[in-house]
Amino acid sequence: MMNIVLFEPEIPPNTGNIMRLAANTGFRLHLIRPLGFELDDRLLRRAGLDYREWADVNTFENYEEFINAREFNNLYAFTTRAGKTYSDAAFRPGDALLFGPESRGLPDDILNSLPGDSKLRIPMVAASRSLNLSNTVSIAVYEAWRQQGFDH
Repeated sequence: MMNIVLFEPEIPPNTGNIMRLAANTGFRLHLIRPLGFELDDRLLRRAGLDYREWADVNTFENYEEFINAREFNNLYAFTTRAGKTYSDAAFRPGDALLFGPESRGLPDDILNSLPGDSKLRIPMVAASRSLNLSNTVSIAVYEAWRQQGFDH
């Protein structure tokens, strides 16, 4: 099983969409607090429909607690500042895909703690700032899952 990790997500509908994605792809979803909403938020439920009950969702009080739980093999951080593209990574079962909050991305201390080849980007045209979080997660999840032969 592969993992989606959201560090301090802020927007309930994005997380709801990602819960739905996790349920439909068999990925486990990890949420690292603080969250910009409550897990029973109406907008989260609306975006996730009834998939919350089908998604494997874990919460962690902070990044250190997530790292210490070691519920993953390799950790890949997605950032616009990476040199390596997501399609150049060789994803394996048990890997984790880490995404930062919508308004600011992953903090430097987390990015600096990871090896360079563990930081990935999704290409965009030159003047672009970022993609929507749930779209970014979808692109990465489907590439990782494709590399596994769409197996669980």
